[in-house]
Amino acid sequence: MEYQVTARKWRPQKFNEVVGQEHITSTLKNAIKSGKIAHAFLFTGPRGVGKTTTARILAKSLNCENPQDIEPCNKCSMCVSISNSQTMDIIEIDGASNRGIDEIRTLRESVKYAPTRGKYKVYIIDEVHMLTKESFNAFLKTLEEPPAHTIFIFATTDVHKVPLTIISRCQRFDFRRIQLDVIKDQLNNIAKAEGIEIDDKTLTTISKKADGALRDAESYFDQVIAFCGNKIDFETVSKMLNLIDEELYFQISDAVLNKDFKAVFETTDILYKNGWDFIDFLDGLGEHFRNILTVTITQKTALIESAEVYKKKYAEYIDAFSKGDMIRLLNYVNKTQQEIRYSQNQRLKIEISLTHLIGMERSQTISEIISEIDSSNNPKKSSYTVAEPQKKASHKLDIPASSKEKKIETKLTQKESVKETDSSQVNVSSAHNPFIDFKNVVSTWQNLVESISQERALLLGNVFSNIQVVEFDGQNLTLNASSEEIEKDFSLHKDYIDKKVLQIFGKKLNLKFGDIKAPKVSEKTSKTKKKSGSDPIENLIIEELGGEEIA
Repeated sequence: MEYQVTARKWRPQKFNEVVGQEHITSTLKNAIKSGKIAHAFLFTGPRGVGKTTTARILAKSLNCENPQDIEPCNKCSMCVSISNSQTMDIIEIDGASNRGIDEIRTLRESVKYAPTRGKYKVYIIDEVHMLTKESFNAFLKTLEEPPAHTIFIFATTDVHKVPLTIISRCQRFDFRRIQLDVIKDQLNNIAKAEGIEIDDKTLTTISKKADGALRDAESYFDQVIAFCGNKIDFETVSKMLNLIDEELYFQISDAVLNKDFKAVFETTDILYKNGWDFIDFLDGLGEHFRNILTVTITQKTALIESAEVYKKKYAEYIDAFSKGDMIRLLNYVNKTQQEIRYSQNQRLKIEISLTHLIGMERSQTISEIISEIDSSNNPKKSSYTVAEPQKKASHKLDIPASSKEKKIETKLTQKESVKETDSSQVNVSSAHNPFIDFKNVVSTWQNLVESISQERALLLGNVFSNIQVVEFDGQNLTLNASSEEIEKDFSLHKDYIDKKVLQIFGKKLNLKFGDIKAPKVSEKTSKTKKKSGSDPIENLIIEELGGEEIA
């Protein structure tokens, strides 16, 4: 017997063998059982999900001489002739090559003749959307009132190109993309039946490559068998299909946590040497961070389409990132995906982007800040003064600090204790919460300004660059801007600004404008800075972090 590809050899011959489309096969079986059979069906959906296969099974079920529980027996003369394409009662037409009005006229003429052997004369037209407008128009009357013995089954991957006048005359069935686990199970069953040795990791890789199309998965499966024989290993399959190693994505996420900038150049070097596409890498990286976001939110790996070995790795990230950080990382990867398509040097673009990605610091929402303060058992301050504008947005990441940073932080804690506040300075209102850390509020505002400047630099970049926060009471954020022009800009872009505030601060806030000026550094503070000692760490804290020496 001559060789048959897996897609043909294992093509379903009964409704129960069609996988992933139970909502359609059950409906068709019930219609046949009750005798309520439509004169026209429209099967639509992605490629390789079973549209033509289901159409053939339906044709066999309607003409089978010995049906078994509505299923075709596949043994009678009608079933055998239909399976071998040897009957004149089942006519399959390729819409792409028989799209002219002359072909449709011939079809209309043949419709009126009764079937030669079976109960029904079934016309299966594949890729029906390829018919011309004139062909559709010539077909309308025949489709609406065909002879009782005639049934039309249309299959298409692009239903939007089919005229509504045709769709309204058919029963429409929408085929779904087949889930990854379903494709894996089907391939695993085929492998066992064929005596082929294959592991879960390889099955997952092939199934993901198919992107929901079982026929594509079976084609890749044939290709892998031809290359590897009856014993298939993951490394060989990866090389053959030129797949990017998923371990690279975990190296990047680990580098973000550990601030390992060296991983950037190691990754791009591997990509370049293996000839992997940089755009494909970014697509995979976006999916990787999406998976981490999924486990961060759901606290489980059930919604991830990946091999079991990788699901265990994703489980380790459940508490590693915050939801806000993952959203920012995903947004940046998405932005890079769009920009790299127009880049002349994609490798350099990737290196710059990954470096920026790893350098991102953790953001903290207002809700988190307030929650942390509320949970404190020993609050020492009832109000805080406005901090000096920071030169750089201060994101905080749950990342191990370097030894030098720890020393600075320890010294700052020992030196800072309690600061005196100048009565002339603007205070945070304590109406809602007297223990709000205003420095964190200002830092988060700087994060908002940085994000808006990146996304809408031309429209709002200049507007936000000179605005400072001067007061916050837990719900109202007061800004030192009161000109009509600035308020007009805020009004025009209100929806966008409110959305960004919700994203960065973690809650809805009211933005108010006032002519309150940000406080100047008190005389005492100025003198303290001048008296700073020779300790380089103290100088760094005073000059860069706005600290002051307490006597």
